[in-house]
Amino acid sequence: MPGSAVSGQFINVSYPSPHVAHVELSRKPVNSFNDAVWTEFGHIFDTISQDPDIRAVALSSSLPKLFTAGLDLKALGSLETSEREPARSALQLRDHIIAFQSGIAATERCPYPVIAAVHGSVIGLGIDILSACDIRFTASDATFSIKEVDVGLAADIGTLARIPKITGNESFVRELAFTARSFSAQEALSMGFVSKIVSGSRAEVVSAALETAQVIATKSPIAVMGTKQILLHARDHSVEDNLKYTAIWNAAMLQTADVKEAMSSFLKKKPPKFLPLRKIAPKL
Repeated sequence: MPGSAVSGQFINVSYPSPHVAHVELSRKPVNSFNDAVWTEFGHIFDTISQDPDIRAVALSSSLPKLFTAGLDLKALGSLETSEREPARSALQLRDHIIAFQSGIAATERCPYPVIAAVHGSVIGLGIDILSACDIRFTASDATFSIKEVDVGLAADIGTLARIPKITGNESFVRELAFTARSFSAQEALSMGFVSKIVSGSRAEVVSAALETAQVIATKSPIAVMGTKQILLHARDHSVEDNLKYTAIWNAAMLQTADVKEAMSSFLKKKPPKFLPLRKIAPKL
């Protein structure tokens, strides 16, 4: 699928190597998000999720100085409702928030691993976005902030739900969320929010993310998809429940031809060739 067919007004999509998609936030001047941007974000990732030829996705910013400034503060005006009655107004706001949450969670429900490559400032909604990704790399120049309390909000798009489970450090997470202070790439690494610091800025961290995506793309897409689904299930369930889920999942997925292909290729010392997850629709 051509990148131009998937790209939107604010987000670019390209395919830098086989089976790898590169999604770049590209709303000048600071990649701030309003309703149109997060709607497009969700739509693009849901579209990529249906592309049977993709096996890994890198997410970055095309802007040279930052990843995202977070929520477009002008968008807060869109939270006003047409209802004067408080309960009905609350229902409208709830529906808006749930739709927003779903748009940003598109990276999490994507069957392919999503590797975030961040540089410069990562503010507010940027943390929500990163929290829903599978792997997070940061450039050494990056700074982060859970900024919502400074604009009178509790973060509601995923940060508070996901970061405690990602880091396992409740005290640190609460300090950052209550104070809205900036924290460094080194602090992000020490708390377990990111897995790697890449020396440099945008070019270097994007390169590292794409290299990792290329490695993942050589693996069995059935195995990688199953690994992502089982890890997500494990996060939210007991060990016993997850083992039962894994047994059911693999009872079906172990029947894949990918197992034989992987073993044969290993013995023959040649790269494996895996089929797409689904049949590729013919070009019109």
